[in-house]
Amino acid sequence: MEGGRASEPRPTEEPAIRPPRPPRPHPHSSRPYRRTPRARAFLSALTACAALAVGATGVPAAAGTASGGPPSGPSGGATRTVAYRGHTFTVPAGWEVVDLAAHPSACVRFDRHAVYLGDPGGDQDCPARVAGSTEALWVRPATAAKAAVTENRTAHLFHATAAAEGIAVTAPYRDDRATVERVLDSAGLPVSAARSETADPAVSVPALPADATAHRGKGFDTCTAPGQSAMDAWKAGSPYGAVGIYIGGVNRGCAQANLTAGWVRTQYAKGWRLLPLYVGPQPAADAGSCTAGCAAITDPAAQGKAAADDAVAQAGALGLGKGSVLYNDLEQYTPGAALTARVLGYLEAWTGRLHELGYRSGAYGSVSSLVADLVGNATRTTLPDVIHFARWNDEAVTTDAALPAALWTDGQRVHQYAGDRTETYGGSKINVDRNQLDVGTGA
Repeated sequence: MEGGRASEPRPTEEPAIRPPRPPRPHPHSSRPYRRTPRARAFLSALTACAALAVGATGVPAAAGTASGGPPSGPSGGATRTVAYRGHTFTVPAGWEVVDLAAHPSACVRFDRHAVYLGDPGGDQDCPARVAGSTEALWVRPATAAKAAVTENRTAHLFHATAAAEGIAVTAPYRDDRATVERVLDSAGLPVSAARSETADPAVSVPALPADATAHRGKGFDTCTAPGQSAMDAWKAGSPYGAVGIYIGGVNRGCAQANLTAGWVRTQYAKGWRLLPLYVGPQPAADAGSCTAGCAAITDPAAQGKAAADDAVAQAGALGLGKGSVLYNDLEQYTPGAALTARVLGYLEAWTGRLHELGYRSGAYGSVSSLVADLVGNATRTTLPDVIHFARWNDEAVTTDAALPAALWTDGQRVHQYAGDRTETYGGSKINVDRNQLDVGTGA
């Protein structure tokens, strides 16, 4: 028996819907790349959307060129205008435009150049994992008293609001910050006066109990926090008791329409426990799931500390307080003298800073890369408190030949034992990675 159930429910499983990228196997799986008929239909819809900019009413907006507005392409190239709720943005002509009212299941993902208009539906059709972020724009309805812009320099992310017909804007960037600045400026948003994004002292989020990130049993993670109806259906029908949430990082690839302090508290109250994942700089630009490229580790100590500071800020805003485990997601890489030194230096700075701030350090990585490096240097580096190791062998256990019996033994392990699986419970379908957790409170 598991979780009080006489037998484990059998999910309805389908082939995964993959992003429109050239075939490339996941580093933890030998399964071949394949694109389903549903995926092909969805991509056709996106292509159609990209041909025009659609306003909130579904009426096509005027398409601009370089002569019709300030150049916003990376080299001052052709542009188009996109109108939404009375606000007009000038964006590079090559960016896709996705009307979420017409395509509510579209996944709002930031690893491709795109403009997303509106709120996504409750059940986005997202992959389990998207690593990497680039220049993009998500504009949705919101109540705002004035135009304002904030920037998270660690996560390479602008947030903006505008009054009148209120909107909220999320605008990530990888290398081309100037293009995103021009896009925001074209809509009259005061990007030149952008404030550094910090926690609002007027907004106090009560911390959840210490067991919020503790769990023994099965869990799943997916690119974007599911809607409440899906969470309720999976709580009632699935074998899972923990959910992985992507709380931030420069390489977080999916938008988080549902991920709020209220959502986190509701899941906790309903019996879910949390696996908070932070996707910071990666070992290399092409590491693991970085099919479109990732920001890489170049200054290990400084970036590790900055990532920890940002992760704590994001976790605290969600109600995950001191004592929580925060996991740094480090995708698969090929160990080597220089690369190993960068990864270990980064992770040591991450762990040290989290400890200073009262949090526990977790790290996610493959047994062939991160785990091998940590085990091989266990006496020369500061190990994370919890290891989240990836080996897709379909064995829901937390033991592995790569993990010495003396390391991470006291409720300090998570095994990602399968990935890229589409499962359905109670009519709600989600593409997930599967995990087996043995994580205590650290008391």
